[in-house]
Amino acid sequence: MKYLVLVTDGAADYNIEELGNATPLEKANKPTIDKLCRKSFCGKVSNVPEGMVPESDTANIAIMSYDPKIYSKGRSPLEAVSMGIEMMPDETAFRTNVVTLGDEEGYENKTMIDHSADEITTAEADELIKTIDKELGDELKKFYTGVSYRHCLIWKDAPENMEFMRPHDILGQKITEYLPPEPVLEMQKKSYDILSKHPVNLARVQRGLRPANSLWLWSPGKKPALPSFKEKWGLDASVISAVDLIKGIGLCAGMESIDVEGATGNVHTNYKGKADAAIDAYKRGKSFVYVHVEAPDECGHRAELENKILSVELIDEKILKPVYEYLKGCGEDFKILILPDHPTPICTRTHAMDPVPFMLYSSNEELDGAQSFTEKDMEGRTYISDGSTLLSYMIKE
Repeated sequence: MKYLVLVTDGAADYNIEELGNATPLEKANKPTIDKLCRKSFCGKVSNVPEGMVPESDTANIAIMSYDPKIYSKGRSPLEAVSMGIEMMPDETAFRTNVVTLGDEEGYENKTMIDHSADEITTAEADELIKTIDKELGDELKKFYTGVSYRHCLIWKDAPENMEFMRPHDILGQKITEYLPPEPVLEMQKKSYDILSKHPVNLARVQRGLRPANSLWLWSPGKKPALPSFKEKWGLDASVISAVDLIKGIGLCAGMESIDVEGATGNVHTNYKGKADAAIDAYKRGKSFVYVHVEAPDECGHRAELENKILSVELIDEKILKPVYEYLKGCGEDFKILILPDHPTPICTRTHAMDPVPFMLYSSNEELDGAQSFTEKDMEGRTYISDGSTLLSYMIKE
């Protein structure tokens, strides 16, 4: 038996007036997803436990069958693992975004314009982070370059019990009420003075792009640990994602993490490359492949309605269709689980707690499924309140 989990990050949404009170999943042309959905076990699932923040680390930990209440320690240390950083017990990892703040006088009065600085390239961000590490790093603090706007600070003996705001939750708002505590605030102020004058950002402004003119720290956490996925399920597994967070979860669970050239985490990612990597993993003997696609989530954060619909269509055409065709022809039974981790509604531009649709297709069992893979078509069907149990429906214990 072969298994595919396809996570369409943030694809679930609310009714949108511009779409005639439909959702992006309803408007998207996704023939392969919908064909399989009509023969699948379908319903809705809550991947984020009540009282926890609807972040991708929490939700994807649940999808991979681990209880977030036990194992979710913050996204930053998972990202650090993916970046190859060996954390010590006395070190704390912080997600370090490079963001675009407004040009208002006084740091405290500025507006959060863009949590991703126009999805800055990794090459540009690397220059910025190296400068930041030179200017703000010391024997206790070290900055590491990640992907695009997502980076990492490792801080030895960092102050504890500090509260932080996620930058994508305050888009378009003044940061006054959401500033981090000291000494992080002073660090961010200094970063603005450094980055706003950096040649990389001056060149970006000349090209009509938003400058990555400030750091924004959040989601601190200590070194993570997850039980082995192979020991739990008896399956050799691979994870495919452009996002360090998802790679880190997989690595902590003992999975193989596959890097795909051109995988960006946005709508212009290398969809075909992810499909090819999944097929290759099966050919190399992997029985479980976890493919995560960030694009719908980023489109939700950026309120890009057409691109959110497009991203779902490209996932269907360029990832699911070829992998499904391969699995059909490999002479072995297979199962495909498709779901978002959480909604990222266009109207709020941030993550939501609502249950998400799921569909579980089995090649050896045709069921009376839903007409299409949408939020509405899953109403009244099976509801799974604990997302960490969903995989047990797929992999029978």
